[in-house]
Amino acid sequence: MLDRRLNAFRPDLADIALKGQVEAERFITPEPAMITQPVVALRPKPDLNVGIDNELLMGEEVHVFERNRGWAWVQAVDDGYVGYLPEEALGPVAATTHVVTVPRTFVYSGPDLRFPTRMALSMGSRLTIVGEAETRGTRYLLLSDGGALVARHLSPISDPPVPDYVTVAGLFLETPYLWGGKSGFGIDCSGLVQLAMRMAGQEAPRDSDMQASGLGVPVERAELRRGDLVFWKGHVAIMENETTMIHANGNTMSVARETLEAAIERIGWLYGTPTGYRRPVAET
Repeated sequence: MLDRRLNAFRPDLADIALKGQVEAERFITPEPAMITQPVVALRPKPDLNVGIDNELLMGEEVHVFERNRGWAWVQAVDDGYVGYLPEEALGPVAATTHVVTVPRTFVYSGPDLRFPTRMALSMGSRLTIVGEAETRGTRYLLLSDGGALVARHLSPISDPPVPDYVTVAGLFLETPYLWGGKSGFGIDCSGLVQLAMRMAGQEAPRDSDMQASGLGVPVERAELRRGDLVFWKGHVAIMENETTMIHANGNTMSVARETLEAAIERIGWLYGTPTGYRRPVAET
């Protein structure tokens, strides 16, 4: 059975790529689009009262299968996640040049930190930079609409990725926990893994069960080292070293640091012991 989180199919409509694998009244070729809002919730149904499955960030590309009554049914290009989001969050695909490399940053109305802000963006947001300016010693990168961001908060997409995704994850300490979140404003356990690894040039599936079944290679607990992942049923944590881990969790409702032993004892009464340990393998 195909996973509906990663395959766009319904009884009435499906991705043309799935023809012959699923039954549907119509099969269509999706149209490309791009996220044009800072953070957009992706939901399993076109209903604002339904909890979110995931989030997409500004500049992420999607395939659009349907636009109906203000909603769009899409599939994220990066990780293949399928869901519904407000149609107003979509725009035409544009070539992006830079990515936000700090957990959160502002877009100012011009190149001056005293100017009003237009929006806040999360790490991982992708932008098209058209110029630069300097004001009182601070360098800014400019958007086509006149918006400006502090230059040191972005890097060219063409730059080599950071070498250590655990360091990236550590930047999110004390970020609020948000089920389905994948941004510097709120993040869940698997979202933290995916976003941090993406900034380090490694791709990871979105949800913890996907990560537990196919990300990297399995290891034994006695072999754990920095960067390894620990899985419980419905949860994942990142080992900072042989004894300490970082994870977005519902206990502190934040990204927090905790020893593995303390976490196993605390989590065990409700969710049992860890279900496995994995070591992400860097792309070559």
